[in-house]
Amino acid sequence: MVFWLLIGSGLSASFQPTGAANGTGYIAYFYPGIVVLVLLFTSIFATISVVNDRREGFLQSILVAPVPRWRVVMAQALGGTTLALLQGLLLLLLAPTVGIRFGATSILLSIGVMALLAFGLTNLGLLIAWRMDSTQGFHAIMNLLLIPIWLLSGAFFPSTGVPGWLAWTMKLNPLTYGLAAFRHSLYLDTTANAFGEGPLWTLSLLITGLFCVLTYVGATLTASAQTN
Repeated sequence: MVFWLLIGSGLSASFQPTGAANGTGYIAYFYPGIVVLVLLFTSIFATISVVNDRREGFLQSILVAPVPRWRVVMAQALGGTTLALLQGLLLLLLAPTVGIRFGATSILLSIGVMALLAFGLTNLGLLIAWRMDSTQGFHAIMNLLLIPIWLLSGAFFPSTGVPGWLAWTMKLNPLTYGLAAFRHSLYLDTTANAFGEGPLWTLSLLITGLFCVLTYVGATLTASAQTN
């Protein structure tokens, strides 16, 4: 919340998002990105428990248990998803402060997209955590990865008007589509439209779902290859 208010207030006087309606400013544009930021950090850093469990010996007992690895990964993913979703829902309560009015459809779709995002991001964290032996290495890789994919998702600035190479980088970023799906769902029952000219909601939802499947399969294969 502090990050949202400080950055949003600081840039609101000098930045008018493309496609903003009714004089809505940067704080409103930045809000969906902040919700996604909460999902991103909570989902991925929840998976640091895998590294700690390996160091403390608890993971070894799981690996020798007669339980399929896909169930282990699914349980870990659902745990991280639940934690991230609960924290994201707390921030979602502030939506009316930026002029968003929820109907039954928009709130259900928004929560569904948040759950998809959290699930995919948790699996991304698991995909990396299952390969790591130290929390320091995990933090280093995560910080190197998290901030760029968030900044290049359209959360901080829209893709409209950026250099061509940067626009293509944003298009190749899977989080761009997750944020676009969330933004469209969020503004479904609000008079103002979602900001900018981002990807269509159906395309964004499809790519987000594909991201969830690929990261889960990747995390499961990585866990299956681990023997200690």
